Amino acid sequence: MSLATLLERNAILGHVSVNSKRQALQVIADAVARNLKLDAGEVLQALLEREKLGSTGVGLGVAVPHAALKGLDRMYGVFMRLETPVDYEAIDDMPVDLVFALLAPEDAGTEHLRALAKVSRLLRQKDLREQLRAIDNPDAIYALLTDMADSNAA
Repeated sequence: MSLATLLERNAILGHVSVNSKRQALQVIADAVARNLKLDAGEVLQALLEREKLGSTGVGLGVAVPHAALKGLDRMYGVFMRLETPVDYEAIDDMPVDLVFALLAPEDAGTEHLRALAKVSRLLRQKDLREQLRAIDNPDAIYALLTDMADSNAA
């Protein structure tokens, strides 16, 4: 699975200013609603329900929130870089500034798990995280994420 199939250019959100995890998830829900014509409240609720099971803050300033959504016909990703890191209750207690949300159809099954694993592996790379934090241009962020993911797939 190519990251380019999960992530569209208009799903790259850079320099987002929020004060909390919930606000970050709201920005993601709004972007999903806008791009996929879904209800932002339902998207937010699905993400918050997943967070109740345990924080999706995976450490190193990275979070990978995810949820299954009714009405979604394919996997969909949103990448967001926060202006200022926020407390995300991450496993290493570090605040989060890089967020890659992954939304899946309700019946995605193992495809959802493979996509989560791919995104997590990708964002564990220190050089990639540093580059994502240094780039201001959403087009450059998109190119970096998709190129890096595809070169690591080989």
